[in-house]
Amino acid sequence: MATRNGNAIWRGDLQSGEGEVTVGNGVHTGPYSFKSRFEDGGGTNPEELIAAAHAACYSMQLSAMLAEKGTPATSVDTDAVCQLRFVDDAPTITAINLTTVGVVEGLSEEDFVKAAEEAKAACLVSRALAGVKEINLKARLKD
Repeated sequence: MATRNGNAIWRGDLQSGEGEVTVGNGVHTGPYSFKSRFEDGGGTNPEELIAAAHAACYSMQLSAMLAEKGTPATSVDTDAVCQLRFVDDAPTITAINLTTVGVVEGLSEEDFVKAAEEAKAACLVSRALAGVKEINLKARLKD
């Protein structure tokens, strides 16, 4: 199987320092900081990157599973929200909420939700994040 890479550099102390994160071989490069992670500042943060990775992986997994069942999706649009909270005085990812909307011709809402749950369990990133106590899902077909 393939290997993938990322890189981050941090300069300075935690609260006033700044960093730059690079995804892959420069596909995306952007700043991150204490404010972008724990407050409301410009730039990205590890939790957003985890959320984006989860949304991307999940959408691919659900699309693959729907196609295997003979009901290929026209599209699967997934949002992921990664919740960061303090647990035992330490910042901790406590939940990830996935919301997915599919365009799938000939599939009932009930069957879509069932496939969506199966995809959540099979998704590589869901499995990698198994230590996160909650990975919640809302799934629906687009009207």
